[in-house]
This record gives sequence, C-alpha cells and structure tokens, in this order.
Amino acid sequence: MAETKVYLSLGSNVGDREANLRAAIDELPHAGVAVTRVSSFYETEPVDLLEQPWFLNCAVEVESHLDPFMLLRALREIEAKMGSKKLVAKGPRLIDMDILLYGAEMIDTPELQVPHPRMHLRRFVLVPLAEIAADTLHPLLKKYVKQLLEETPDRSTVRRFVSAK
Repeated sequence: MAETKVYLSLGSNVGDREANLRAAIDELPHAGVAVTRVSSFYETEPVDLLEQPWFLNCAVEVESHLDPFMLLRALREIEAKMGSKKLVAKGPRLIDMDILLYGAEMIDTPELQVPHPRMHLRRFVLVPLAEIAADTLHPLLKKYVKQLLEETPDRSTVRRFVSAK
C-alpha cells in the first residue's frame, strides 16, 4: 500500500504536557508512521469542558502505509501505552491523538470521521495545523487550512508555548 500524507492533532493537559506530546510523537515511528513535520507547541484554553487545566497542542504531519482504521487503532494503542484514559468526554487527558486529514479521503463511520468533523471550529487545531499545512485543502469544505483558520468562529486563546527546558 502506498504512503499517505496524514495530519494529526495531539493534545495534553495532565502531568508534564510537553513531555507527553514528545513521548507520543516519539512512539509514532514504532507504530508504522513516519513523522515528516511537527508544529510548534501551543498552550490553549479548554473550549468545551472549561473547568480543567489548559492544554498543550500541536499538529503532526506523517506518512503512513496504514489504512485509516489501522492508524486509528495504532494511535489508541499509543494513548493506552502512555496511560491515557478518557474518563470524561472532552475532559482532562494525558494524551489525545486525533486524525484530522487522511490524504483526500472522506470517511464517516461511528468509529472514525475524516476529515475530523469539528476541526474547522477549533483554533487549538487550526493554529498548529496552519503552521505546517496552511495550503492543504479540506476535502469536504473545499477550503485551505489557512482559510478555515481565518473563518473559524472560535476565539479561544491559542499562544505559542516556550519551553522552560
């Protein structure tokens, strides 16, 4: 199977958020995914469940021969291996990994929706994604990532994170 360019969104708001993102990125090659670009890390305010710590988010461009469902399983395995548990929907997590775009594919199943159905409504996704993929076309909305960022109604705070390390 040919390699497909995929964009992922990673987030963490429990423990050492920066270390969690780096550990998840480091695990991707072991799951059959070649990391080609990583955005800066961004500190972002919670948008759905507000009473929780701020997140660190980033976008990652990868190439993979895995089909979308195999890739989703590989991401869930990384989350589980790192000890992440989704106890509350949209709540705190050690690591959360989502498939935003899988080539130009459109998938709508109970298990997986690609493009991610809410990515165009979330600055915490769009700001890092625009850094590494501004001219990537959303296959369903037929708009570039930079346009989606300009047009999103989300006004939540997203600021570049500067590591203290």
